[in-house]
Amino acid sequence: MSSKSPRHMAGRLVPLLVPAILLVVAEVWLRLSHVPVYLAPPPSTVAARLFGDPTFFLGHGVTTLLGALAGLALGGGVAVPLAAAMAQAPILERTILPLAILVKVTPVVALAPLFVIWFGFGWAPIVLIVTLFTFFPVLVGGVAGLRSVDAAALAFLGSVAATPAEVFWKLRVPSALPHLFAALRVALPLALIGAVVAEWLGSDRGLGHVVGAAHARLDLPTLAAAVVVLAALGALLTALLAWAERRALFWQRSDEA
Repeated sequence: MSSKSPRHMAGRLVPLLVPAILLVVAEVWLRLSHVPVYLAPPPSTVAARLFGDPTFFLGHGVTTLLGALAGLALGGGVAVPLAAAMAQAPILERTILPLAILVKVTPVVALAPLFVIWFGFGWAPIVLIVTLFTFFPVLVGGVAGLRSVDAAALAFLGSVAATPAEVFWKLRVPSALPHLFAALRVALPLALIGAVVAEWLGSDRGLGHVVGAAHARLDLPTLAAAVVVLAALGALLTALLAWAERRALFWQRSDEA
């Protein structure tokens, strides 16, 4: 037990040491090279800007987070029922999937100004843009998961005269959960990206707005601090999703054990 402890500690420290070393190297190099702050601010300058006005970044970060989660909820709320219908009826898949692919390949950035014109400044364009970003991966993951049922389990439920509703809730939904969580791991970063894009192009709040305004003023410390907050939000959401996945897919852990 004691022989594994140092290795375990090293495994936890290395992911923290590497970014710390990179930050120190960047700080020293930027200081010695006298790179202008408006081109590449040292990490200490970014940290001073971030912690010098934390409420500013916290307020805009919460706005971005709420917009991303609202759009993800709407996109998933539309995608999951459609996936359930498509998994049961192939004709619906042949009808809906081409439209979903069309939405996927359409540059959402080009649609953002239209949404601002149609719905004005506020939550509506942000939520809709995030919905377009997140809809497709959840739809595809849902269809794949609902169809990935164990043939033997399906035959057993048929042999005991299980109803279609019982097959759906007791077999198809549990089988689909791993695929849905995998889709959410893709959709979560896309939700933040969509919120930032929407705020940059048509909002007066949120981290996307902060990034756009700082870019226009060549205020690189503020821009970099906003990016740091966005990265922290992404890491937090990913950790929460991993925790929820472990709680929901408890049977996988027991199978692995």
